[in-house]
Amino acid sequence: MFTGIILAIGKIAAVERKTGDCRLKIDTGKLSLVDVALGDSIAVNGVCLTAVELDAHYFCADVSNETLSRTILSNATTGTAVNLELALTPATRMGGHIVSGHVDGIGQVIEKKADGRSIRFTFKAPDNLAKYIAEKGSICINGISLTVNEVNGARFSVNIVPYTLKDTTLGEATVGTKVNLEVDLLARYMERLMLGEAAAHHQGGITEELLQKSGFFG
Repeated sequence: MFTGIILAIGKIAAVERKTGDCRLKIDTGKLSLVDVALGDSIAVNGVCLTAVELDAHYFCADVSNETLSRTILSNATTGTAVNLELALTPATRMGGHIVSGHVDGIGQVIEKKADGRSIRFTFKAPDNLAKYIAEKGSICINGISLTVNEVNGARFSVNIVPYTLKDTTLGEATVGTKVNLEVDLLARYMERLMLGEAAAHHQGGITEELLQKSGFFG
């Protein structure tokens, strides 16, 4: 588990393509690995990866076909900048929100404009994730815990303050940039809980009929 508070910007040092999947070597920059052991989890652009090889300034991780198919790590090349976060501990400050590191889908920057000293980004999420994104709710973008300011269908906006622009890869994002999205963990579980025993046979999402049965309509 993670908090969505980025600790450092690293970069892809090497990409070793395997049979369908790959192994990444990641230079961790200013991120200290002194307390990291083999088998520990590290979030890379919001993707929870397992360290299978370690040195003072880098680690290696295997990326499965499933992860490649659902995240922007499929486009990783040598030199690509990535946001890094170590797994939380009982003593970690919860400055963001609970993040699993399990990416739900890929979004895209569709607008970027100045808003005071910050930058307002508008993203387009996959249609199937729109129902989980709420105004003033939390969302994780490339591993960064952010507050949703506005929602319009599958489009949503967030404000990125100067500190976050400087210390994460969003500072280099432009219109068209693709990003990893993880919706709020509570929203995903709430949907399944509302289904109750029907969850074992239900294949769709939240419907008007389901909301009515759950008491949301009079």
